[in-house]
Amino acid sequence: MNINILAGGPEEFLPNLHEYSSKNDIWVGVDRGVYTLINKKITPEIAFGDFDSVSKEELIVIESFVNEMRRYKPEKNETDMELALNWAIKQMPVLIRIFGATGGRLDHLLANVHLLVKPVVEENHVNIILIDNQNILSLKAPGSYKIEKRADKKYISFVPLTLDVKGVTLRGFKYPLKNRHISIGSTLCISNELISNYGTFSFSEGILLVIRSND
Repeated sequence: MNINILAGGPEEFLPNLHEYSSKNDIWVGVDRGVYTLINKKITPEIAFGDFDSVSKEELIVIESFVNEMRRYKPEKNETDMELALNWAIKQMPVLIRIFGATGGRLDHLLANVHLLVKPVVEENHVNIILIDNQNILSLKAPGSYKIEKRADKKYISFVPLTLDVKGVTLRGFKYPLKNRHISIGSTLCISNELISNYGTFSFSEGILLVIRSND
């Protein structure tokens, strides 16, 4: 089972959501993302939010389509996305895809990226990725990973999210590395490329943000 979450980011940053729909997928809407899903003829199984970004008329439409609504006051300790992600993790899916979380406001983007830190620190092994029409983002704990070449996501960047990321080794890349330490703020691992169909990256300490992009 996969869980797809759509937040309320600008629609122009969204990929074709129907490409990520299958019989075993569960769709979750977050705030205005619920209304966007309905407009795209995708019915979410559950909705989260304070719904302060939709009109009264749009909220009526949402309530007519969605069976399970989890409504919250705007004044709360968690963002709507955090509430939805916490719920999704508890369902123990194979994969969680998050859409509508990268475009528009930079504070929302940074908050959504940092939401992925907690599952890594807690060693929760659910694979979580953020997707828009140009990027795929994920966070990785120390270990060794295989990565496949994709024509539509040519560039691969590794960004440290902790003070130091130690023992970084890249194999099968245009710019390989062996047992390098990179510090937060470093641009050493930006815009790399695979030179074969598969490559590997590994590191021994820290947290890496992995970004696959196209121009």
